[in-house]
Amino acid sequence: MLHTMMTMTMLTLLIPPLTPPLTTRPNIARTMKLATAMSLGPALMFLNLGVQSITTNLHWHTTTYSLQLGFLFDTYATMFLPVALLITSTILEFTGWYMSSDPHQDRFSKYLLLFLIAMITLTTANNMLQLLVGWEGVGIMSFLLIGWWHARMNANTSALQAIVYNRIGDIGLIMTMAWLATNYNTWEIQLMFSHPHTPTLPLMGLILAATGKSAQFGLHPWLPAAMEGPTPVSALLHSSTMVVAGIFLLVRLHPLLTTSKTALTTCLCLGALTTTFAALCALTQNDIKKIIAFSTSSQLGLMMLTIGMNQPELAFLHIMTHAFFKAMLFLCAGSIIHSLNNEQDIRKMGGTQKTLPITSACLTLGSLALAGTPFLAGFYTKDTIIETLYASPLNAWALLTTALATALTAAYSTRLIFYTHLGAPRHNPAPTASETSPMQTRPILTLASGSIMFGLMITATLPPNAPHPTTMMLQIKLLALAATLLGLTCTADLIWQTTALTPQKHTTPHTTTTQLMFFNTTIHRQLPKTKMQAAQTLALQLNDLLWYPATGPMMLKTTNSLAASKTSSRLTGTIKTHLALFTAFTLTCPHMGQTTAP
Repeated sequence: MLHTMMTMTMLTLLIPPLTPPLTTRPNIARTMKLATAMSLGPALMFLNLGVQSITTNLHWHTTTYSLQLGFLFDTYATMFLPVALLITSTILEFTGWYMSSDPHQDRFSKYLLLFLIAMITLTTANNMLQLLVGWEGVGIMSFLLIGWWHARMNANTSALQAIVYNRIGDIGLIMTMAWLATNYNTWEIQLMFSHPHTPTLPLMGLILAATGKSAQFGLHPWLPAAMEGPTPVSALLHSSTMVVAGIFLLVRLHPLLTTSKTALTTCLCLGALTTTFAALCALTQNDIKKIIAFSTSSQLGLMMLTIGMNQPELAFLHIMTHAFFKAMLFLCAGSIIHSLNNEQDIRKMGGTQKTLPITSACLTLGSLALAGTPFLAGFYTKDTIIETLYASPLNAWALLTTALATALTAAYSTRLIFYTHLGAPRHNPAPTASETSPMQTRPILTLASGSIMFGLMITATLPPNAPHPTTMMLQIKLLALAATLLGLTCTADLIWQTTALTPQKHTTPHTTTTQLMFFNTTIHRQLPKTKMQAAQTLALQLNDLLWYPATGPMMLKTTNSLAASKTSSRLTGTIKTHLALFTAFTLTCPHMGQTTAP
């Protein structure tokens, strides 16, 4: 009965609209909705039976081991496919409105579809080479989509920055694949799991790959910079593709990680550091898209921490619940930005609750789901992660940092709501600030329905081997909610502290978090400047002043001086000696100097 209700609910969300599209282009979103409805069948069958399948279609090549093209449909693949297809269909429908003035909208939609296809290739891969194809595919498509507006210098720089940081992580994945081929003599995922122990070094390569793709601390600057791309790109990139690929890699290969406590501890510490660092940075940002981007990085850190707790199923469930409200937040941000003549500074917004009521309501709903408000999608997984962290026999440092990040999440979510659509308008009158198009509001409402109901659905129909709920005291059960309420209360108090237009006094902590702890300044400016100065001083000037003269004219001068001194030392300067030598040579060779008559 519950599965029937789920099917009816999802089909209600997927019914094609009766209103005609704004353009004469083929309705790609309608086709994607049909694909989503078709993917529900295998997902419901798997929930009933719990039997995974491996489909092998092509024999690639045989070297020292057989390499086959196969598709693995297990818990992760069958449950991820409907979510990814549904979110992509809503984003494509929203794209028809947001990119209506772009002359290459068809190409843009095709790029989004290729982005999704690459992610599906990654999630359904049955061997590491096929996974690498999807892995590099999402990287290439992110480069093309982030730099879509290639006439803007910032877009080109951000796209290049994304590909460079991801390439650093790709080195770890490629080196791990080389180790697996050398030592395990296979790239088949199921055969890799048959080995009882995997050394720590190849596992660190996997963690490095996930760090680059999922923007963990150290390789995180590309994620907020990627906001230079169109908003539909940000929505798809942050919800169901690209950034979750790194976490999905660790979830898929988690049986290898369980053999190394060092690898799990690294994931735990890296995730706790990332979730708190990103939440601190989001608290002081003024760009609406960067605030949501840092919230994504914070949630990815929470997923990494969950993997470190040896709970991959829980991390995967948080990926799916997070996808709905994160895509909705970006679509709401795109609706506001497009309606306010491309204004992204939240300090210049306000008053949109009257001009954009549906967008404002859904933005508030998404922010509450992000903060872990009870009975919304984010609550069912985020609260469970914090409870599991408390119940696990791990260090208290990760628990404290996660509780701090939870409070900060409520803080910057409240700040975003207040500055965006509360109070009086702080922007110039915008003639396009309205919600007249159904292609603008229907995708947002669809994702809002998913943000409300999907958490309850996955709780009622947990997949096989899902984490079981823990039993604990009521005070501990309310720990996450208390942290959320604390952050919300403190932020509300700070917001209403003054209404006067007084000049802002930026303190050192405020500037530090605004500038990402000066990470970009150090890595992107100071470090290259230091290297260039060292190259100029040590390489060029040192060569010009020392090595080139020493091996060139100075060496010739020294050589000539030594040769001349040795030659002149044989000459005594005495006339008698010269005459004696001349006479000796003349007597020895009497015919020297004589010429023969012709």
